Amino acid sequence: MQALITLGAFLLTLGVLVSFHEFGHFLAARACGVRVLRFAIGFGKPLFTYRAPNQTEWVLASIPLGGYVKLLDGRDRNQVIRQDDRKDAFDHKPLWQRSLIVAAGPFANFFLAVVLFSVIYLSGVPQLPAVLQGPPENSLAYQLGVSQGDRVLGWQELSSDVAPSAGEFEPVISWNSLRWNLMDALTGNTGFALELEDSEGGRLIKSFKAEDLPRMRPDIDPMKELGLLPIATPLDQWPELKLSPSDASVLATQRVWLITKVSARLMLGMFTGQASLKQLGGPLSIADMAGKSVQVGWQPFLAFLALISISIGMLNLLPFHMLDGGQLLYDAWELVAGKRISVSVQEQLQKVGFLLLISLSLLALFNDLQRYISS
Repeated sequence: MQALITLGAFLLTLGVLVSFHEFGHFLAARACGVRVLRFAIGFGKPLFTYRAPNQTEWVLASIPLGGYVKLLDGRDRNQVIRQDDRKDAFDHKPLWQRSLIVAAGPFANFFLAVVLFSVIYLSGVPQLPAVLQGPPENSLAYQLGVSQGDRVLGWQELSSDVAPSAGEFEPVISWNSLRWNLMDALTGNTGFALELEDSEGGRLIKSFKAEDLPRMRPDIDPMKELGLLPIATPLDQWPELKLSPSDASVLATQRVWLITKVSARLMLGMFTGQASLKQLGGPLSIADMAGKSVQVGWQPFLAFLALISISIGMLNLLPFHMLDGGQLLYDAWELVAGKRISVSVQEQLQKVGFLLLISLSLLALFNDLQRYISS
């Protein structure tokens, strides 16, 4: 039963996220007057095919590990395009429309994440309070005098040696909210100040300067080095966060932007050595997290979908030929140089991009297998 739940949650995750991503490309293409030949979810042998009156072929394939939108495109040597149809071809459109169609897929993933978080905040969700454990010795929080039971009331980003202003603290609504702010500060090496309430009700401010923050390294946990960790609180003492539609949308947008910033820095850190490549996860990790989150409840599953949707949007913006980011890189070249990269050069870059993408996929799968074996 556990295996069936995990498999079902995994297929649902891929189905929703891939469909939304490809639907972004589809809508943008149609809006720009490009003919869509095929909208496919999955690869391999088609299980279901429907041809719409506008001649778009809708396909559900047997291997649900991706999808694609096939456009009328003169660069495809397998397509024979009549002269009357040239105006509907992707390569015949102006640069801004081609870039819009390519960027619409990742944008759709970010938009979906905002929608999912908004639904969670609208429905009301219990939040772990931002009440702190006693910090470990030698941690920065310990040196600054943070004590067990201190409640974080406010957050303020500090620039240079500017002292915190008492009236400019942003309310901290939960530990989850604080955690993402902390990760933003650590990955961006930005100082911050916390407004705390101690166990006796006294108010105090603790400033964490940028030069004192632990550096991101693959061999340490920066949160432990910082010394700010939540205390275990019974679930029945968690306050509920329930917002109006407008407030939910604003908070969801802010959360997606914050997660995207942190994730981008961590992704870059994998290439610069500041983050471990072991953090890279593949399909087994996604399946495991999908199965666990769906068993906890629909809200944790929606939050998981939102996080993975952000990851898919960011992954597709990497400058590899087979991803959307590769095409956007070609578009940037065309904008600067005033001419397109030749098809032959693109074919050579495609081989390099394919090797890099396969290497990353194999590394992610290797990490998955290591986690599975060690557990």
